[in-house]
Amino acid sequence: MAHMAASLRALRALVLLAGFYLLGIALLAVLAAADWAAATWLHPAVAGKILIVTVVLAIPIVRGMFMLRTPKGEPLPGIPVTEGQEPALWQAVREVAEQVGTRAPDEIVLIDEVNAAVGEDARLLGLLPGTRRLYLGLPLMTGLDEMQLRAVLAHEMGHYANLDTRLTPLIARGRAQLIRTVAHFHERADKKIAKERAKQEKKAEKRLAQGKKAKEIDTDGEGAMYRAMAAVYTAYGKFYLRASLSGARRQELAADLAAVRIAGRDATASALRELNALDWAHDFYLRCYASIGLGSGLMPPEGQFFGGFRTMLAARSADLDELRTELSTEPASPYDSHPALAERVARIEALPDDGRAAQAARPSLDLLADADASVAALEPAVLSPQVLALPRVSWEELVHATMLRYSGQRTAAVHEAVTAEGVTGGGVTSGGIAAEGLTGDGITGDGVTAEAGTAEAGTGDRAEAGAPDLAALLDAIDADPALRWRLADRFPKSEEAAAATGRVAREFARPVVRRALKQLADVELTARGLARWQLSWSESATLGYRSDIYDRLDEALDAAVADQSDTEPLRKLVLAP
Repeated sequence: MAHMAASLRALRALVLLAGFYLLGIALLAVLAAADWAAATWLHPAVAGKILIVTVVLAIPIVRGMFMLRTPKGEPLPGIPVTEGQEPALWQAVREVAEQVGTRAPDEIVLIDEVNAAVGEDARLLGLLPGTRRLYLGLPLMTGLDEMQLRAVLAHEMGHYANLDTRLTPLIARGRAQLIRTVAHFHERADKKIAKERAKQEKKAEKRLAQGKKAKEIDTDGEGAMYRAMAAVYTAYGKFYLRASLSGARRQELAADLAAVRIAGRDATASALRELNALDWAHDFYLRCYASIGLGSGLMPPEGQFFGGFRTMLAARSADLDELRTELSTEPASPYDSHPALAERVARIEALPDDGRAAQAARPSLDLLADADASVAALEPAVLSPQVLALPRVSWEELVHATMLRYSGQRTAAVHEAVTAEGVTGGGVTSGGIAAEGLTGDGITGDGVTAEAGTAEAGTGDRAEAGAPDLAALLDAIDADPALRWRLADRFPKSEEAAAATGRVAREFARPVVRRALKQLADVELTARGLARWQLSWSESATLGYRSDIYDRLDEALDAAVADQSDTEPLRKLVLAP
């Protein structure tokens, strides 16, 4: 049955691929007919121009038709593991393959994604079998128990059993040829537009040099024929993708049924729900933990770039519950080969109870001989040599150093506003620390920090020379208390705050000035070793103060922004030797 279904799918794939060639032949016939009509009915000079146009249009069509070689996909980077290295994992995979009724993969590669996938190097348009390869994500295994993992494996083995993997090269060939042909037409259209634009700009320059008014550049009509041809192929490409993906989605649902048969209804449904949560969690972990130090030239401890994911999952398990229940009701895109996750889970959970709801299962990482070693081995297999060469520091030091760097950018607005009011000072001697943003309560929301790679070199370690520090600002406030309210005007305001006057305006300004003072105070406290950014796996990083300072800082800030300003408490707390 599987072979018959595969043969029908292969026939459909061949028909769709043949449609690409028939479309090309039809377009060439139209162009040839245009040449014949032009040669028969038009002046030879006009016919010659039309012939040139049709030949130029025919070139991308012919190139697309004769580009038969499908680009060979690059294998995913990861760690190939043999049966001798990981006997328990191989045994589990082979057991699942036997239960599904298909040949087990020939290779297993551990990768750094929340994903599992299978591939096959099939030959002769997928008619002959080839080397089978299973890609298994270690972050995926980190979040699943063994029964959930077996459900995922059964799903992937189901693709083998249905011979889905053998058709991939055939379908990929059609997609690649369509994409190439459309790209050629767009490339030619872009070149024609650029050539016409350069021509018009040159004429405009001559007219301006002669003191004449230049015409507006207009290239709207250029490349219209190329874009029209591209539109024809694009329309067929959409049809091709939709036709091939409808079958792919049915294959996914069939593979889900194979997973239910092997691992049970509840384990399969919970695995899909967990996948939804793990996908978000892993992306969050990479952005807000693993890679936060890259902008500062720092890396987590050895083996922890991927290894810390397990720690974060344990700390944020409750936070992921919502993601386990809120499933997408639409595919990721109209061309996604997977049906909507909510649809897949609903189909599975609607099946009769199979009595396997209470299966106890160990963590799937226990299938590995040494999970920590495997996770550590991912780093050299996946990360670039430049990243691997960065210094390694503890998580605590990584967070502290990185938050100094990132939050230092936030104090730049304070320095600019204070400088604009004519205040100058000796400069800041520490990374700029901002426990709070000037327009909100949290520096980064729900993460350790902002996305990696946003910090610029040179920020955070030392403020610009001559930038006003806390002492300079307090001196200026003592000399002119109204400076505080003018300072607040330098920052963005709500419509209500902008319209306020008198005492109401001061009440809007007071928290803005307070936050600015707090940012500069944090700079000094951190420089003196009296405050430090603290790592948290369950919530945002926070700036921790020495206990006696923490209790008095709020009162000192309140006194500095009171109607009758008193800066002395803040001076004694922060600036005293």
